[in-house]
Amino acid sequence: MQKITGQIEEISKHKADSFSEALVRGLAVINAFGSVHPAMTLSEVAAKLALPRATVRRTLLTLVHLGYMRLEGRLFSLRPSILRLATAYLGADPVSTVMQPVCEELSMKLGVTCSVAVLDGQEAVMIAYACPRGGYGMASEGIGLRLPALSSAVGRVLVSGLDDGHREDFLDHVDIKTVTPYTVTERAHLQKLLMDVMNERYALVDQEAELGFRSLAVPLYRHNGQMVAALNVGLRVELATLKEMKKKFLPRLKEVSALIQEQLV
Repeated sequence: MQKITGQIEEISKHKADSFSEALVRGLAVINAFGSVHPAMTLSEVAAKLALPRATVRRTLLTLVHLGYMRLEGRLFSLRPSILRLATAYLGADPVSTVMQPVCEELSMKLGVTCSVAVLDGQEAVMIAYACPRGGYGMASEGIGLRLPALSSAVGRVLVSGLDDGHREDFLDHVDIKTVTPYTVTERAHLQKLLMDVMNERYALVDQEAELGFRSLAVPLYRHNGQMVAALNVGLRVELATLKEMKKKFLPRLKEVSALIQEQLV
């Protein structure tokens, strides 16, 4: 990823006295692993990140020594202890703490996948998640799942909550990808959809982030009225029409959002 090297060089120009290149490279190495590449050799990691082998070697072995990575033969892979990093955030974030049991209750009562997401760059990332027993969901479901902000219900809710200047800046710089044949990519259309979300306080997205999957989301506000996250339900298209989703799930989501507001300090 030339992007990593370029990002390091750009930030170092302006933040040299407060920027750790080693930490950036370490995080890049961790993020190189995932469901597509659960285990890789040193050479594969170095090639994927476009970083020197010596740098990647030191980083990988440091992570092994710290217990975050395992080495079997020539293959490196993440250990479960890496979840400590996510746990630190989830435990410190009151939204995640408050909303995880809420998601579990909603999922059980409604029989659908339920999640809460926050905006992170150009993506919506799940910080609470629950799935009905024997349930269904997106291909890589769960806490930490990332979705393109503009082609997901949670993402559109979160982007609509930005002030006018930040929202326009977001649209100026976002990399809009055609994920499915239904993905909306035209800026004028997206602006119209975001205005509708602002006015109606919900987003309903049909198969734009994944074929066969539709979702409905509403904003979550702090007690002072500041939007902090989005509450979402999702299901396979054969289980409910768009009209049925609005009728069955929207009132309940808005009710939960209103009830939970005073707990989100």
